[in-house]
Amino acid sequence: MVKIPAVLDCACLIGLERIGRLDLLSALLEPVIAPPAVVQEFGSRPDWITEVTPSDRGMVAALRLIVDPGEAEAITLAYEKGVRLIIDDLKGRLVAQRLGIAVTGTVGLIVKAKAQGLVVAVTPLLDALEARQFRISNTLRAEALRLAGELG
Repeated sequence: MVKIPAVLDCACLIGLERIGRLDLLSALLEPVIAPPAVVQEFGSRPDWITEVTPSDRGMVAALRLIVDPGEAEAITLAYEKGVRLIIDDLKGRLVAQRLGIAVTGTVGLIVKAKAQGLVVAVTPLLDALEARQFRISNTLRAEALRLAGELG
């Protein structure tokens, strides 16, 4: 299985922890990097997460005018490292994409987990996320199910 390096924002940590599937992050990603603001927001740092402080404090400060502190640090860190950013917030995703950062969300990780045989089905995980106040648009849900071969 090919793992990719990535920087995490907090939403995927919270969402996957709520459904008992934090293991998917370490199974799909390596190294798994999170900035201090994300670790603080999450409340802990699993041992498979490497905490790294972004060096461009000016970029972090500028991004904090647009997005929350964790997203600002995560976007800056992904930009500095040249790696994928795992982020769900639409505004944060758009900012990252404008900077040329590849982005994936929690739902995309779940679809990838099925493709790699780490989960049997996407539907139960999406249902579990939604039951725990993780918002998934109807469009995103339909696309995830189509990609996972679970539509129809």
